[in-house]
Amino acid sequence: MEDHRRKWNVDEYERLTRERTQNKEKGRAEKTPVKLGHYCSVCECNVKYSMSFLDHINGRKHQKNLGMSMKLERSTLDQVKKRFETNKRKREEEKKQYCFEERVKKLKEDEEIWKDGDMSSMMGFSGL
Repeated sequence: MEDHRRKWNVDEYERLTRERTQNKEKGRAEKTPVKLGHYCSVCECNVKYSMSFLDHINGRKHQKNLGMSMKLERSTLDQVKKRFETNKRKREEEKKQYCFEERVKKLKEDEEIWKDGDMSSMMGFSGL
């Protein structure tokens, strides 16, 4: 009975392993995506679906590789109170700027422009 484990050539095996390692190093140097899907060049990874890619971009690993910090600074009570005051002032200013009569007047002017316009008569929207 023959030994089936010794039928491979050692030199051939070494040559094949050298080629494989060279191809791997070559692929890493080029940094080209091999698989389908979305490729992140920052993290050098492939993501299959677009939603997964968005999750990856917003994730900690990707942000860390970009050099961004994910830590938030704590707000003090005074900062929160000031923010509420500024938002309250903005809302009050918006309410003051909104005048119902002026808006109705502007809409009537726009309506008259459309009544007298050549385009409206051509489209069949002339006055009744």
